[in-house]
Formats: sequence, C-alpha cells, structure tokens
Amino acid sequence: MQAEGQAVHGESHWVVQGDIRLFVWEKYQGMPGGKPVVMLAHGSATAGRESFDLKVPGHPSYSLMDFLARQGFDVFALDVRGFGSSTHPEGHLSTEQASADLNAAVDYVRDLRGAAQVHLLAWSWGTQYGGMFVMAHPQKVVRYISYAQMHADSPDLLARRPRLETFKRSPYIRITESGWKLRFDSMTPPEANEPAVVEAFARSAALVETRSPTGPQVDLLTKLPMVDAARLPVPVMMIHGQYDDVADLAGLWPFFRELPHPYKKYVVIPDAGHMMHLQKGHRQFQHEVAAFFAAP
Repeated sequence: MQAEGQAVHGESHWVVQGDIRLFVWEKYQGMPGGKPVVMLAHGSATAGRESFDLKVPGHPSYSLMDFLARQGFDVFALDVRGFGSSTHPEGHLSTEQASADLNAAVDYVRDLRGAAQVHLLAWSWGTQYGGMFVMAHPQKVVRYISYAQMHADSPDLLARRPRLETFKRSPYIRITESGWKLRFDSMTPPEANEPAVVEAFARSAALVETRSPTGPQVDLLTKLPMVDAARLPVPVMMIHGQYDDVADLAGLWPFFRELPHPYKKYVVIPDAGHMMHLQKGHRQFQHEVAAFFAAP
C-alpha cells in the first residue's frame, strides 16, 4: 500500500486504431512504473472515467481508480469506441469491436509500462467484451474480475426486451440527467444510495455521454451467451451486489461452476445493486477487488 498522504496523479493517453482513437485514463500514486497494472472495462452506458473515477464533493471514497492507486496499482480505464472521449462511429457498435478495443488498450499499456500481463476488472456489458478478450488472450491477463455479469434471463434484460426494435433503428440515443439517476434504483432500495453520489454521477454522465450507443443493448438482447466459462483459464472472481437486477446467484452459478481455474471466488456484497462501486457497499467491494488482485 502507498502512503495515504501522497497525491494520486491522473494522465490521459490515446490509442490509435486506424481511424479510431481510444481514450485511456490512468491513475497512480508516486511513480507509475514498477507497479502491477489494472485495466477497467466499463459497461453499456457510461465510459471509463465517469464510471470509475467519479468525483463527489464530500465523498472522496467513491473513486475506484483512486482507491486502487493508493493500494499500489497503476490503474487504467478505457473508453470503448462510441463512448466518452473516444471516436464515435456512425453505425452500431458491436461487442466484438469493443473486445478489439480492449485488446488494443491492453497492448498499449503493456508496452507503456513494460508489463507482460494486466489485471482486468469488467463491469456489466464489460463482462461480455472483457470475457471475450480473456478467451482470446488469456496470456495477457493475471486475474480477471467479472463484476455484475448478466445472463440471458437477467431481470433487467427482460425489461429491456420491448425496446429492441428502437435500439436497432438508431445507433445512439440521448439519456437525460433524470434517466441516469434511474440506474441507481430498479431492485435497489433507496437506503443503499447516497443522494450526492447519484446527483454527481447523473451530472457527469449527461455531460460526457451526450449520445449513448445502442449496439451493446442489441447484442445483449440477441447474442447471449457471448462468453464460455470453460475458456477462461485464469483466476476469476465473480462479484455483484445483493440487489443487482442484472447479476444473481441463480443465473450465474452454472457459469461459475464451469470456470476451470482452481482459484476462483464468488462474492455478493450487501447494501449494493448494479451500481455497486457507487453505492453504500462500495468500500467492501473495493476491499474484495484489491485483495483478489493482490493475492499471492
């Protein structure tokens, strides 16, 4: 663990893939070199920085990137094409393209820091393109955390199904600030949320994600399963909140059972839903993440 009083530094990076420019945000304490590297893969609605490095006045503990940086990691979060500061193509984004973007970002970071492998944490839709990346390139991954992974019968996906044709018609939609706040509700009781955090996230998301890709929604509603547990040969932790409307034990236990590596964990965090890293259970979530990545 690094010194608590040291500042956490942020640095911007760009990964160029043909006509696609991918934004990658880095956080570290002290000097970046010589540390274990963590890559964070965002979900289907918001990009890396506002997902994992949210700044909330009076609530400094909610940045997962700052927390991991203080634990001695060099932490990166990418914006997949169509999100945040990265290039927004005109057509629908596919999960396969997102997986290729993740691979490009991982290779960039490995070269930048001289790291043979990275730790990977993927959230929500990120577990799909992240899982595809691990299947294709397991030699690049030390350990993998699948956070809030969906399955074909996830309650939230069933609720989205009537909107499939809308998602197919347009590659992007506009989500209002009030719409972003709804992501904290669903099956999660109000007492699991901090109002200031919900407000800060909604403001940030509405400012950064002026149009959100619908391609991830199309794939989630038409292509699951996209990841084969038997082809994830690295240590894996599956983790979600007790109130998550996407991830649940009944739907994910068969997947967990098929994971081949003997070091695997399944963790459920109280006081949290699908936005666990930004809800009251976030400290326990952070502890589990850091402990898994730091295990010998």
